[in-house]
Amino acid sequence: MNQSQVSKWNAPSSSKELNATITIPGSKSVMNRALILAALADSPSRLIRPLHSRDTELMAKALRALGIGITETNNDSGEEVWEVTPAPLFGPASIDVGNAGTVMRFMLPIAALAKGLINFDGDPRSHERPLGPLIKALEDLGVLIDHKNRYSLPLLINGSGLISGGEIAVDASKSSQFLSALLLAGSRMRDGLTLRNSSTSLPSQPHIDMTLAMLRDFGAKVEVSSKNNSQTWSVKAGNLKGRELVIEPDLSNAAPFMAAPMICGGSVIIRDWPKVTTQPGDRLREIFTSMGARIEFVESKDMRGLKVSGTGEIRGIEIDLRDEGELTPSIAALAALANSPSHLKGIGHLRLHETDRLKALANEINALGGKVTEEEGALRIEPAKLKLNANENLFRTYEDHRMATAGAIIGLALPGLVIENIETTRKTLPDFPGLWSATLR
Repeated sequence: MNQSQVSKWNAPSSSKELNATITIPGSKSVMNRALILAALADSPSRLIRPLHSRDTELMAKALRALGIGITETNNDSGEEVWEVTPAPLFGPASIDVGNAGTVMRFMLPIAALAKGLINFDGDPRSHERPLGPLIKALEDLGVLIDHKNRYSLPLLINGSGLISGGEIAVDASKSSQFLSALLLAGSRMRDGLTLRNSSTSLPSQPHIDMTLAMLRDFGAKVEVSSKNNSQTWSVKAGNLKGRELVIEPDLSNAAPFMAAPMICGGSVIIRDWPKVTTQPGDRLREIFTSMGARIEFVESKDMRGLKVSGTGEIRGIEIDLRDEGELTPSIAALAALANSPSHLKGIGHLRLHETDRLKALANEINALGGKVTEEEGALRIEPAKLKLNANENLFRTYEDHRMATAGAIIGLALPGLVIENIETTRKTLPDFPGLWSATLR
C-alpha cells in the first residue's frame, strides 16, 4: 500500500487524571477455541457475550464453509449469543485465514476431518508465518496436503473425513498453537492423540493450559505427564459435549487501558476481570504492580472488576515474557516512558508474529528518541525523553494490532503522535479508538 493511502489516527494525549470504568470485549483466544470445540461436539453449544473481531469472524466463516451452523441471537437477559450447531464436515471449500494464527493453525486439523478438498489462503503475511511443523505432523498422521513443498500457505487439504491419531512429536518452539491445533481435534481422531513437544523450548505455555482446560470443559478426557523435563499430552478418542459458555474479557487487550492511569494518574476499572483464569494476560496484575501501579479487585452492588491506579511515575522492569509474549508491545511502550531501565526477555518467537515485533518496537520507539536495543530474543530499553521528529510524527504499525495499541500508549505522553492504520486493532478489538476515547474522557 502506498504510504499516502495509509490511514492515520491522531493519538489522544491526556494531562488529567483518569476516572473510568470500561468493559473489555471477549477473549479471542477463548472464543476461537470455543468455536472449534463447539463445532466438534455431539450437541449444540451457546457462546454468550461472543467477540466480534476480524479473527473470530474469519473462524466462524471457515467453520460455516465446512457445514457448521452458527446463528446469532440473544438470551432472556438481552446478552448476545452465538448458537453453534455441529454437522458433518464437507468440502469443497475455500478458507480465508486473513493473518489470524488461530484460524490458519486450528482449522488445518478440522479440515482434515472433513471429506473433500479444502483450500487455505490468507493475507500476504500469512504466507510467511510458521506452519511447517503442524503440516508435517498432519502428514505423519496420514493427511494429504498439497503445499508445493513449501510447508506454508497457500495449501490444499484433501480431507478423508478421518485422522488416525496415535502418538506423534511436534516441534513447537515457534508456536504453541501447533500443539493446541492438534489437541483440539484429538478427541475426534480414531485412536485419540498423544502429543510431545520435540523441542526444549515452548513459548506461551498458558495457551496450552487454556486449550486443556477448555477441552475438559467440553467433556474430553485429557492427561498430562512429565518425564525427563519433557511434557506429554494425551486426548482420548470420544465425543465432546455441547455446552453453554460465557466468553471471558480479553485480558491481553486490557493492557493499554491498564497502562493509561500509570501514565496519566487516576484510575481505570476493568469490569468482570476473572479471579481464576488460564489467560496469559492475568499476569498483567503482577507486571504492572512491579512497574508502579496499584492494582486491586473491587466490587459493588452493580459492578465487580479490577481497579488500576497510577501516579504518573513508571518503573522499569526485568522480566521473562516467554509465556506472555503477546503482552510485550504494551509493556515495551510503558517501559519507554519509565524512569529506570527494562530488559524484556524470552521473546524471540515474537519475530514470527504479525510482524517482527522486536524490530518494529525498536524502530518506532527509537524514531521518537527512545533507547531500545534489540537482542536475539530480548529488548533492552533505557530511559529517554521521547519527542516527535521534526519531519515525521507517524508511529508505524506494520499491520500489527499490538503495535497500534503500543503507539496509543506512547501517544498519551507525546501530544501530536499519529498512529498508522489504527483499523488493524479490529483483529481482536472491535472498536479500540472508541473505547480508548471513552477511557480518557
